[in-house]
Amino acid sequence: MNYIIGVDLGGTYIKAGVVSKQGELLYETSLPSKAEVSPQAVVGQIAKAVETIKDKYKGDELLGVGIGSPGMVDLDGGTVKYPPNFANWTAFRLGEETTKKTGARVEVENDANAAAVGELKFGAGKGLKNFIMITLGTGVGGGFIIDGKIFRGEQGGAGEIGHTTINYNGPLCNCGNHGCVEAHVGQRYLSRRVAEQLKSHPESLINKLINGDTEKLEPKIISQAAEQGDKFALQVWQETGMYIGVAVASAFNLFDVATLIVGGGVAKAGRPLFDSIEETIKLRALTTIKQRTKILHAQLENSAGILGAAALIAE
Repeated sequence: MNYIIGVDLGGTYIKAGVVSKQGELLYETSLPSKAEVSPQAVVGQIAKAVETIKDKYKGDELLGVGIGSPGMVDLDGGTVKYPPNFANWTAFRLGEETTKKTGARVEVENDANAAAVGELKFGAGKGLKNFIMITLGTGVGGGFIIDGKIFRGEQGGAGEIGHTTINYNGPLCNCGNHGCVEAHVGQRYLSRRVAEQLKSHPESLINKLINGDTEKLEPKIISQAAEQGDKFALQVWQETGMYIGVAVASAFNLFDVATLIVGGGVAKAGRPLFDSIEETIKLRALTTIKQRTKILHAQLENSAGILGAAALIAE
């Protein structure tokens, strides 16, 4: 059997999996990433995961290792720059160093871009030539598929839709700018905003679900309340969808693209969020685009990191 190893590199854990060329996840393992130590320590952990899998799959042929990494990935396909929450890491040739340790072909891509490639190859984007993927989690990631390929820009940093300004006087974002879409809908910012607004909505079911402790606030709780018809929770998702839709409509108008794939934990909010995104896009996009607009739910979900990384080899 020929197989691919997909590596989802996170600030706390590395998740690595065996993936078939058809995109079937056959085996998964994880271990600490040691991101708090150094780039060399991270490579050592990736190599350990690869060797563990190779031992398990002796006799089968490893086609290559795909790595989805935080940070900007240079057009050389292997140098990762300034990944957030990784210590002592400025610019590091992750692909080259991993090849040295493992002897395998290695392809590296930004994690959000890798997720978009995964949806293109194995998920909701199969058969599409153009779409924008947005990943809603702690931050807001993006990947642009144009003419069947990831659009990477001049240095590999394109697609950062989370840092599209939607309110030039808006809240400070972690990137240093004001009013980014991430500063409105990233999980931490979202929970903070809802906690503040809850003071004016004592009747909301959210208060009961968190037992008055706003530290427990997370998107799942808001969704639980919304599913039970809580007006304030539904209002939260309507507002969140509006912020996302404003950013996406601008991107659609710039690129003449009309399909959005939405992934990440916040996407589990489902219809209240998706309907608001679609409604906002149709209010703001150019007429020829709003007539073609489609909003799709990402299909790879919890396996998106591993399958997206594996898709870099399956290309």
